[in-house]
Amino acid sequence: MVAQDLLQEAKQLQPELLQCRRTIHRHPETGFDLQETKALVKRQLTEMGYSPQECGKCGLVALAGGKKKGRTILIRADMDALPIEEAAEVEYRSETPGRMHGCGHDMHTAMLLGAAKLLKAHEDELAGTVKLMFQPAEELFQGADDMIGAGVLENPHVDAAVMIHVVPGLPLPSGIVLVPGAGTGMESCQQYRIVVKGKGGHGAMPHVSADPITAAAHIHLALQEISSRELGPDEFGVFTTGMFRAGDASNIIPDTAEMRGTIRTADLAVNEKIKTRIREIAQGVGGAMRTEVAVDFFDFCPPMLADGALSECGLGYMKELLGDGAMSMAALGGPKVGGGSEDFAFVSCKVPTVGMFLSAGSPEEGYAYSQHHPKVTFDDSILYRGSAAYAYFAARWLEEHL
Repeated sequence: MVAQDLLQEAKQLQPELLQCRRTIHRHPETGFDLQETKALVKRQLTEMGYSPQECGKCGLVALAGGKKKGRTILIRADMDALPIEEAAEVEYRSETPGRMHGCGHDMHTAMLLGAAKLLKAHEDELAGTVKLMFQPAEELFQGADDMIGAGVLENPHVDAAVMIHVVPGLPLPSGIVLVPGAGTGMESCQQYRIVVKGKGGHGAMPHVSADPITAAAHIHLALQEISSRELGPDEFGVFTTGMFRAGDASNIIPDTAEMRGTIRTADLAVNEKIKTRIREIAQGVGGAMRTEVAVDFFDFCPPMLADGALSECGLGYMKELLGDGAMSMAALGGPKVGGGSEDFAFVSCKVPTVGMFLSAGSPEEGYAYSQHHPKVTFDDSILYRGSAAYAYFAARWLEEHL
């Protein structure tokens, strides 16, 4: 497979990739409820000559190659959207109230469908098998684990795995592939819930109540001391309370207040340390203010690990394909792009994995908003580059690892 020829083939697919992405963008679906999106993916794969198989609650798997004995590499796209009302001024904006593709998963799905078409055209050349993984519920940190439980890494057994995530707002021209070095490429994510139970009453008589809002506010402020006073310089950890809910009227002290947020770390021991201190601080502060506090943790996603050998291969392959359009993340001054989490981390705990990034518009090019913002937009003129990157990485790795 000649790199530049494949890139030109991918470029010819750009109009249909664009149409596919924008169709998915107009009809966003969330979690495991992806009926329209899954049907579109299944239909297109079938038209290409694949026999897509159901996997888990809402996933799809298809196989390319296998005509020559060799290893198996998995390439993955996530399909789910976010529960956000879109505010971006684009002609193909979401037609579903309260939902939008604000993380680029519509881009990923279109890119992997493009890669599927390229791989099918070169199927006789593949020195092994490429497994295409179309995954639901990434935003819930549940989709990858669900598909692993359903056997996505077996039959045939997966020897390596690759994902690509588009990122707008980077200080880079659109279309640059970034490859991480060995180690933690993205942080873990642990969601938490703190429920403060007090005693409600009249707003004019707080002395006969136990105000859960005041207690929750003090808990929120006290938790900030964990980062500033309890984590060492070698212990990365950040947590954010993203939801604070209490009361329904201005003159009533409610019975309860609720806070929800996330913990992100690069080390599971640090994650456990923060969890312990959140529970101790919340219950200690709440108790001092005459309230009862319940703390629970849920929807955990481990750190995303990048395999050193696979990353090194990937950087070489991407340079063959894109030349100066590929670079190591070290060129940005660090191993990571942002501090997000990714549930493909569950796969990285099982097999050698690398998660690459594809720049999808810089602020100078008019892409000022980051992922998960209601106004975020992505440069979808780069879709063909993502398709080529997926397909070329898979083919070259199989060729080099007979």
